[in-house]
Amino acid sequence: MFNYQSDILLLFSGIAIFLMIASTIGWLLKRRFSSPNSVIDNLNTRINAWWVMVAIISVAFLIGKLAVIFLFFVISGIALREFLILTSVNRYDFYALIFAYCIALPVQYILVVMSWYELFSIFIPVYGFLLLAILAAITGSTDNFLARTAEVQWGLMITVYSISCVPAILILPIDHYEDRNLLLIAYLVLVVELSDVLQYVFGKLFGKRKISPNLSPSKTIEGFIGGILSASLIGACLFWLTPFSFIQAGLISLMLTLLGFLGGLVMSAIKRDRGVKDWGKLIGGHGGVLDRFDSICFAAPIFFHVVRYFWI
Repeated sequence: MFNYQSDILLLFSGIAIFLMIASTIGWLLKRRFSSPNSVIDNLNTRINAWWVMVAIISVAFLIGKLAVIFLFFVISGIALREFLILTSVNRYDFYALIFAYCIALPVQYILVVMSWYELFSIFIPVYGFLLLAILAAITGSTDNFLARTAEVQWGLMITVYSISCVPAILILPIDHYEDRNLLLIAYLVLVVELSDVLQYVFGKLFGKRKISPNLSPSKTIEGFIGGILSASLIGACLFWLTPFSFIQAGLISLMLTLLGFLGGLVMSAIKRDRGVKDWGKLIGGHGGVLDRFDSICFAAPIFFHVVRYFWI
């Protein structure tokens, strides 16, 4: 059995090789089609962005657990801002926004550092939701009250609670898996993101039938099937990173890929409702942070609780 450091090195070496192959393919395609090609240019921009994202995650993993928790804290903060920019909140939501950014966000991640599972699991969906409604009400404004309050609550739930479930994997005392929980985080992120990438690739290569043209015009049935099945198979083959068997890893990967796909549809529905294509422009070729983490927002909480209830 490889030790933890060897597993991390092997994993990120494999990712680096995969990105080098992708970069080479992108470079060859650009040379073959010398005239401007928006599809190829977008592909290369996406690959370059992946290099940066993988480098940032790798550094956090090398530093250790606190660095990983801090990284996801920053991701949640940026994602929360991207989400709330598109909502109908106004000056009467000042107290609610102060609570969201200055109390709910940091406290949720402090609870992860403290390994306080009981409060971590209910702080935002119970106490946070109730307090947000109170803070919105004390301003005296009733204009669009229900929608404004629900939007802030939903934003906190998706961008803070759900994303915080990724580093919260570190607090799970899994039998015979001590000090290896970072690998489980890597597994979760890798399977979900691979599913997104492979759905994109299969869709571009073989996609003909739109799966939901009103929500996400780029998603196709062929891309969905190819991406879900291939990512699930890869996830099964990565069982050595996890406390799961090969079959368990395959089933969990299938669950993650399906949740990620459905989460992407939900977040696309919100964007279409707001009349925008992307949540932001921070990540070249991808959009905003929330565009890259929308699938993880739906997969992470279920994964966290499945592992907690069946492997502890």
